[in-house]
Amino acid sequence: MSEKNQIEPARRLQAHIQSDRLEAGLYLVATPIGAARDITLRALDVLNCADMLAAEDTRVMRHLMDIHGVPLRGRRILSYHDHNADRARPALMQALKEGASVAYASDAGTPLVADPGYRLARDAAEEGARVHVVPGPSAALAALSLSGLPSDRFLFAGFPPATKGARTTWLRQWASLDATVILFESPRRVNQTLKQLCEIDPDRVTVVARELTKKFEEVIRGTARELADDPRMASLKGEVVMLLDRGTTAEVKPVDLNEALTSRLGRMTVKDAAREVANELGLARRDVYQTALELAREAQDRDE
Repeated sequence: MSEKNQIEPARRLQAHIQSDRLEAGLYLVATPIGAARDITLRALDVLNCADMLAAEDTRVMRHLMDIHGVPLRGRRILSYHDHNADRARPALMQALKEGASVAYASDAGTPLVADPGYRLARDAAEEGARVHVVPGPSAALAALSLSGLPSDRFLFAGFPPATKGARTTWLRQWASLDATVILFESPRRVNQTLKQLCEIDPDRVTVVARELTKKFEEVIRGTARELADDPRMASLKGEVVMLLDRGTTAEVKPVDLNEALTSRLGRMTVKDAAREVANELGLARRDVYQTALELAREAQDRDE
């Protein structure tokens, strides 16, 4: 390579945190999900300038501010999480009423996504306070980006239910959607979730991503059957995101649908029968409900 075309080596860039006074309101601040340097400069500006700080875990926020040299300057970090939200919210609301700027951050990622806070944002908006978003890291979107799955339509479904029966129903419901499904799962339950997915659609392309942006980041791709047989699934550690590709629509014969509905209509309501069969067969609930109504009317006509 000639001297003219040589690439200039990387060099340290200077960045600074602003100290301008913030407009009043609630600031929802996204924080790193792993790599501390994933925080944005605007997020640091807000943490530096906010009149009041609130966090799902005060120790995490304090550590993050220490890493990036953001001083507390005598400000207290108010704890706000699932278990104390009703007690902590009035103090935050009062600060907003008095025209303060309040910054809230969850443990990691974007606030209000699978963690506490949505009622805080709702109440703030209802009281006339402005709600600001400070976008940044999100485990769900990071996993979608690197999964290799279609991203034109996707749904974040949160955590599956803990019990086996409820989880199977839950998986059937979301697996029937014509969209990529993103879910969070405990590493201890990933193997069980994969086995239950195999009962629904063993050929569904599935991605398991763990420890995103961290030292031991790992992304495992394959069908549900392949991943269920993968020995790594039994010993996963860290934060896990699972993604399910959209499946091929299963072809259900009308006679099979009618039999499934008829067997239930004698012992449950039309609505309940339609919901149960739709989940079992992976069909649109509205279409199944219409078929159930027709069968119920036919049965009533015969009885008359």
